[in-house]
Amino acid sequence: MTRRLLVAVDDSEPARAALDHVLRLFPEDSVVAIHVSDPLQASYGEGDDADEIFDWVRETAAEHGVSIETTVESGDTAEMVVLFAAENDVDQLFVGSHGRTGVSRMLLGSVAETVVRNSPVPVTVVR
Repeated sequence: MTRRLLVAVDDSEPARAALDHVLRLFPEDSVVAIHVSDPLQASYGEGDDADEIFDWVRETAAEHGVSIETTVESGDTAEMVVLFAAENDVDQLFVGSHGRTGVSRMLLGSVAETVVRNSPVPVTVVR
């Protein structure tokens, strides 16, 4: 039975590790890469380029011989990832994490932690 797997991607090394993890371990499943654009950052000129991110996503998937679906959402990253998982029959969700602890995590917040706490499906955090 093919499962639908969701991988949250941005331009970070943890996101690359999460994608690689999914493609290596679950090549037979349906994989969706989601990128969430933060409109607040974009208004300050700090937005990222989803096209560039999806270029490496597709390239990595091709290297593994896996087809991949991509989607872009706009809003709060953790909220949009959880919402997409809930509304799109996702069976499992994967996120990368920098593995910050203590004061660093408190000051910066943690998308991965928020996703884990709120996801309607199992979440694997890749570091």
